[in-house]
Amino acid sequence: MDKAKVFFTTFKTSEHENLLQKLHRLMKTAGFETIDFTDKYTAVKLHFGEYGNLAFLRPNYAKVVADYVKELGGRPFLTDCNTLYVGSRKNALDHLETAYVNGFSPLQTGCHVIIADGLKGTDETLVPLNGEYVKEAKIGHAVMDADVFISLSHFKGHEMAGFGGAIKNIGMGCGSRAGKMEQHCEGKPSVDPDGCIGCGSCSRICAHGAPVIEHGKARIDHDKCVGCGRCLAVCPKDVIAADFADSVAVLNYKMAEYSLAVCKDRPCFHISLICDVSPNCDCHSENDIPIIADIGMLASFDPVALDQACADLCNKAEPIPESELGAQLKKQAEHAAQNGEAVHGDGGGKHDHFHMVHPDTEWRSCIAHAVKIGLGTDQYELVRI
Repeated sequence: MDKAKVFFTTFKTSEHENLLQKLHRLMKTAGFETIDFTDKYTAVKLHFGEYGNLAFLRPNYAKVVADYVKELGGRPFLTDCNTLYVGSRKNALDHLETAYVNGFSPLQTGCHVIIADGLKGTDETLVPLNGEYVKEAKIGHAVMDADVFISLSHFKGHEMAGFGGAIKNIGMGCGSRAGKMEQHCEGKPSVDPDGCIGCGSCSRICAHGAPVIEHGKARIDHDKCVGCGRCLAVCPKDVIAADFADSVAVLNYKMAEYSLAVCKDRPCFHISLICDVSPNCDCHSENDIPIIADIGMLASFDPVALDQACADLCNKAEPIPESELGAQLKKQAEHAAQNGEAVHGDGGGKHDHFHMVHPDTEWRSCIAHAVKIGLGTDQYELVRI
């Protein structure tokens, strides 16, 4: 497969061009106008941000995309699917309220918001795929009803997938509640009782009642657990862990196959912004110090090349010392110095910021599988504008 073109621009502006104008120019240069939008329903898939999180993309960027689609004769709508976990986006009513509170209202963005999998996350389209891991993807109905699909992704860290970019935004993000469960179902965390303080943070975050507090200690009921990983992120003592040896790879494979189900057989375009690169997903009700400084905006017709380019740019960036990445690097350096070892970042001799932040994760298997199934290529030409 030939190299895919990934178009890139920094956040550097001038008095003649602000960031919104620059995003429009990036999209135009990347070939946005080659898509026929005339009278086409156009899904703009993005993350509206959990209530309390401030790292999500500003709605101003979504307005640029929506206005451009309308300029070309299309009918855009912003969309996402409901979450598995307890939070402010677990059903369409709460989800819409959160979207509006975070600025994604029709008055601000110039288009409507549709929660793709309906009121309770059960409004889905079954997409035949016959993949290696997914035979029939369960995708939010409104996403599959659209004639054109655009992903607008906030590129950041992620506690299960390593990072969240285009493939995560598309594959996991477009899955209905059942679709998300199918993708998550391999990971089954357990609690180390020696360090557990029985605070109940894990039980409060779980939508399925899997964590149970008994005799002042938590345990995970694996029959109820769907493996979403939320309990790992909220444990104040970091005593919840999962055997990720197989589950992370399988999660990645399924996300890639779900992304293929969403993108196949229709025009698609993908945008990622590397800014406010928080260590965790925007699904958290908080956001931590960014692990690196803002880098720029990227666009491509190939979501795989886009994710690979974003990851490469991030890994070339200097860590922010006060961030979680900085803390992990300091801890590893101290450990290496004590044991006379070299400092790496992924256990394989090549530093990776995202693996460093979440050592139980890796993202390369997702890229590799996406290439294997024909979603795109990891070979790219970075075109700077």
